[in-house]
Amino acid sequence: MASRRGSREDKRRRIVDAAVHVFAEKGFFGARVSEIAEAAGVADGTIYLYFKSKDDILISLFEEKMAEIIKQLQEILATLDDPEAKMRRYIVEHLKLVAGQPHLMQVLTVELRQSARFIKEYSPKAFAKYLAVIGNILEEGQKKGIFRRDLDPSVFRRALFGAIDEISLEWVLRGPGGTLPDPVVVGETIGDFILRGLRAEP
Repeated sequence: MASRRGSREDKRRRIVDAAVHVFAEKGFFGARVSEIAEAAGVADGTIYLYFKSKDDILISLFEEKMAEIIKQLQEILATLDDPEAKMRRYIVEHLKLVAGQPHLMQVLTVELRQSARFIKEYSPKAFAKYLAVIGNILEEGQKKGIFRRDLDPSVFRRALFGAIDEISLEWVLRGPGGTLPDPVVVGETIGDFILRGLRAEP
């Protein structure tokens, strides 16, 4: 029973990973379910045992990949005590992900916006959790008296994400072969700028 469950989970993971590459290469609109099946090494009909539609594949891909990203990020941040260091690291890790996994980030930053269902009907819980990481760092810094207490976490987290998302989009649009700046250097530069506005008055 366990081996059968493991086989199903492995097959589902292969489909999701294949979808990342097919969506990145063909675009969401241009990609066909049959192409995802071929890339995953499964029959076309097998896809529908796991997903209802191409939109469903995209949404599942988003949730599962974001969950992995959040888990890794939280593990990294848990090793740090200083809220300023956590804020810098959050920015750097986001940009390192863009530079290191261009196909995945193309899907997450570009192709998701091509799905009408995702934009209109879906409540992206994983994205809310990702933004909450920023808000939690801010609130921690506020409680310790390091960051300004007049900042609204709900506003700040979207403002910060918007800044790094714009850079991410520009990098993704260069394509996998494009030459990118050092994500650590860029992340530190953004961190310096952001922290100047965050710090509480002495």
